[in-house]
Amino acid sequence: MPIETKVPSQPPSSLEAWVKLLDGIRVPVPKESHDRVLQAINDSRRSLRDIAELMQDSPALVLCVMREANHSANASQAEPAESLEVALNRLGLGRTSQLLARLPALPGEEIPPVLRQFLLISQHATQQANGLFASRLARLWQEIHWGSLLFLSPMWPLALAYPKLLDTWELRVIHKGEDAAEVEQALFGVRLMQLCRSLAEHWRLPEWVIQGYRLLLEEREQLAQVLNIAREQDPLVQQQRLDDEPALRRWFNQPPNTVLLANGLALAAQVGWDNPHLLRWQLLTALYLQTSLDDVQQQVHQQAAASARHHARHALFHPAEALIWPWNQRRPHPDMLTPPPPSTEDLGRWRALCQTLLAQPSPFSNGVHLASQARDALLACGMQRVMLLSLDKATDYLRVQQTAGLPKEAATIALPVAQNKLLQKLMSKAGQLRLTPDNHAQFSVLLPAPLRAFFRSEHLLLRSLAVGEQVLMLAVADQDGKPLADVSVQAFGKTAQCIERALAVFAIRNG
Repeated sequence: MPIETKVPSQPPSSLEAWVKLLDGIRVPVPKESHDRVLQAINDSRRSLRDIAELMQDSPALVLCVMREANHSANASQAEPAESLEVALNRLGLGRTSQLLARLPALPGEEIPPVLRQFLLISQHATQQANGLFASRLARLWQEIHWGSLLFLSPMWPLALAYPKLLDTWELRVIHKGEDAAEVEQALFGVRLMQLCRSLAEHWRLPEWVIQGYRLLLEEREQLAQVLNIAREQDPLVQQQRLDDEPALRRWFNQPPNTVLLANGLALAAQVGWDNPHLLRWQLLTALYLQTSLDDVQQQVHQQAAASARHHARHALFHPAEALIWPWNQRRPHPDMLTPPPPSTEDLGRWRALCQTLLAQPSPFSNGVHLASQARDALLACGMQRVMLLSLDKATDYLRVQQTAGLPKEAATIALPVAQNKLLQKLMSKAGQLRLTPDNHAQFSVLLPAPLRAFFRSEHLLLRSLAVGEQVLMLAVADQDGKPLADVSVQAFGKTAQCIERALAVFAIRNG
């Protein structure tokens, strides 16, 4: 991974630590775009505007140039550069060329997908901003354009360093409707908007970017008041209410708000065209432009289609795809989709592993060897995260023997059976518990805290494994939080039986 700073497996938990870490991460640029820009810089016939236009295909390249130009050591001017042309002027083509040489350039398909998706959202937001606002505010088109492209840039190094955290945030906040403050505190230790603003200030990004985050953090009350007016269906009533509050009208009509509106539209459209988040941004945009909701929706759809023509990439989702879906259909998060059944190759491997588990006499030299084979069999049947725990009879603790798909810290946990009623029941006799969205609220609170932390999932299997009447192990497994495939659940049960048989034969050999 092209990262300057080594990324710790455990993410930071303070604002200062996050800013320091993300500031040191170099966001890769597509090699084809990198080469085109470098060629243009070395071509004396090309103007700064030509070079700036070429750079637009790579938002990460724009960010790098803007950051370098606005760095306190490089910027003699007090104000940060608000456009790429100004930034290029400050740096000069020689230093820009040196800067490009230091950047990691990768083929587009090798750039991590979560980062590529965020870059695509930023490009879509820029298209929305240009189509909706730039023609109306022609003198300010550069501020609108570059501010819109860079608004989400603090998320880009985060998407590169901890893509799973952002995936989990999207699943829990956007798709499941959990409280954003609680989720962000649990995942990041800080609020995301605070982190974005701090990083934007540290990088001295254009003021319009910082103002957008300031609005979301400190001026939410005014935003709520404006949204309340925007929900009025009668344009005359809307105008009267704005006239009654001139300070609020001036606050809302500020040109920098276009950057936030465009990014709000682009982000919300990632879920689908019929969702309350998107409707709010469309209503606010309609009020800003003094036009109808229908008109704004039509314009937004047109700009999405225009963006898709320029920016859509293989294996990435662009909201324009959803324009041909039924109106109320939404894009499910990948973790809400049932994984495909195991491949023929995996099933063949699973059968071979189970045959080894059933072999007599036992082929295993020790319990660790047996548990390793059991873990591999569970993975081959479709499980993606596995934890096998053995009962330490002397202390009545469950201790981890094998893990797969989990952080290395998971291998160190020990669970006291006597302190947990669910563990007591599972360890009293062989049995299986399957967590589903229907019973998750009932049973998840009964899980020991370490298991809840490592298996944050509504779809989970727990099975105690016994020889005769004596329970010896506990298997915990899921398909990385996704809904469980029926064929994998059946295979999990058969694998558990094979493991129990292997434990019995091993016990006879060592009896």
